[in-house]
Amino acid sequence: MRSSRPAMAFATLAVLAMGTVVAAVPAQAAATGQVRVDQVGYGTGETKQAYLMATSAASGAQFAVVDSGGKSVLTGKVGASTGKWSSTYSAVYPIDFSAVRDPGTYQIKVSGAVSANSPSFRVDTQAALFTPVSDALATFFQAQRDGSDVVPGVLGRKPSHLTDKSATVYAVPTFTGDDTITSALTRIGGPIDVSGGWFDAGDFLKFTETTSYAVTNLLLSQRVQATPTVAAEARHGLDWLGRMWNQQTGVLYAQVGVGGGSSKANFVGDHDVWRLPEADDALNVKPGDSAYYVKYRPVFAANQAGKPISPNLAGRVAAAFAVAAQNIAGTDQARAKQYLATAAAIYGKADTSGGAIVSAYPHGYYPESSYLDDLELGATELSLAATALGDSRAAGWTSDAAKWAKAYLASGDKGTLNVYDTSAIAHADLVAVLRAAGGHADVTEAQLVGDLKRQLQDGVTRAASSPFRTGASVTDFDVASHSFGFVATALLYGSITGSHEFDAFATQQRAFTLGANAWGSTLVVGVGTTFPHCMQHQVANLAGSLNGGSKVVVGAVVNGPNNASLFKTIDSLPDGGKSCGVSSFKQFDSSTSRYMDDARTWQSSEPAIDFTSTAALALALTARG
Repeated sequence: MRSSRPAMAFATLAVLAMGTVVAAVPAQAAATGQVRVDQVGYGTGETKQAYLMATSAASGAQFAVVDSGGKSVLTGKVGASTGKWSSTYSAVYPIDFSAVRDPGTYQIKVSGAVSANSPSFRVDTQAALFTPVSDALATFFQAQRDGSDVVPGVLGRKPSHLTDKSATVYAVPTFTGDDTITSALTRIGGPIDVSGGWFDAGDFLKFTETTSYAVTNLLLSQRVQATPTVAAEARHGLDWLGRMWNQQTGVLYAQVGVGGGSSKANFVGDHDVWRLPEADDALNVKPGDSAYYVKYRPVFAANQAGKPISPNLAGRVAAAFAVAAQNIAGTDQARAKQYLATAAAIYGKADTSGGAIVSAYPHGYYPESSYLDDLELGATELSLAATALGDSRAAGWTSDAAKWAKAYLASGDKGTLNVYDTSAIAHADLVAVLRAAGGHADVTEAQLVGDLKRQLQDGVTRAASSPFRTGASVTDFDVASHSFGFVATALLYGSITGSHEFDAFATQQRAFTLGANAWGSTLVVGVGTTFPHCMQHQVANLAGSLNGGSKVVVGAVVNGPNNASLFKTIDSLPDGGKSCGVSSFKQFDSSTSRYMDDARTWQSSEPAIDFTSTAALALALTARG
């Protein structure tokens, strides 16, 4: 669980709803009810379920599904209440319209005890519906690019942080409970080239932890559904990871930039200034000036020369290069072998002694506690890459993968797919490895499949008591990422088992992120009829549309609803930020969960590359069907 994320900026509205450019309209209060649907749509053969939120008892209310010509194609009664949502909306009722299978554009109309209409949505093949959305998610990474190789896009992005090309390495400082540094920074090396890559979230920091996770997800998406945008962004992120690794010294760099500053040492950090990224290059500063580290960004290493690398980073960075090697093994064997060599070198330096885990500085930005899943993932992808390239080390990495999988299964630190737990994608690929190898003594296919089922069953159990059948907690961080993680895991489970046991669950979780939630908003910018347009994202806030229009960060996935207690005090907008916010969502909050589309609320409105890459994988798998 992310207990703290670097704070930042904003977004806008209008784009990918049913393939047309539209202006997103904030949800309006209805006198008696609201109908929530997946605003992108439903596959022809999928289970289809909408939800009616009612202000009073509505048992027996009737619904009709009408096509674009106003013709009713299905009628029925709402199902039994799934529970109370809030003091205003005393009951939620499911509407099953799975019988609608013909492609087309539809709307659900409820009458009788409650009167309410849904937004329009499509029914079509999963490929037709979700291939454009999956590709749109990759465009978010274009907006996040740093360095000289930027994609201008609708926000007019410009080259930024060119000083990263000759950056200085500093000793890891001491932090207080938040991200405040207690002393001056101490230079220990450099210059090194850490230019390029992606901004992590709404701020301008860059992390090996999240970039390696995002690159791996994009590369796996490319394996499923290759598109030029996904391929280009995966290569862009991978190139930056290559610059964060020093083969000669064996040092892996973990971070570029520092979030908080130090009042004692008189300097500010990235989170203390609200600006466009290219403004940093224009600063005229010298050592000792308060904004020095905003322009000349410090680099922090994950390990010292000659010392082992934190195993979570070693595993996931190795995995990124190994999957890249697999993807081009048949078309560019020379480069694939280079990627495999890099993956092997980094994986070989993993510290398995049980020391402290490095994720980010401070660790509270990404408080990862597990590494067994990352080592399983790294070894599994190395085995697959070695097999694809005819490398004799494949068997050794297979044994490693089985060993780490066994250790993960026996551990007490197991989760579901998101930036903190990569076991789902590791298990799915390890099943393929074991099948090719004829099995392994340390772990069986049945055990791996069983753990995938454990992850999904955790979500199913939680969903059973949720009015909107949500497998992820709407009172915790990363609900969007966890929800998309469930979608990806369910589809991976289905692909390796042939079972459709969790298909309906996957559709429910996808629908939640795409509008079938209490607030009636998708959690993906530019997708659906109502979506985030006031993100905590500096570039979108300063260069994008503030109240609608075409200048939006399409594809950005935000955190989504969170614990209501986190919104008791709302941060003020930093100097230079443009005020914006959508107030109409408050009427749909419950006593425990709140969602705000407001530039001041990183708790729910900040996008991130880990959120978006999980969604990219989930929707690529969905589009494949």
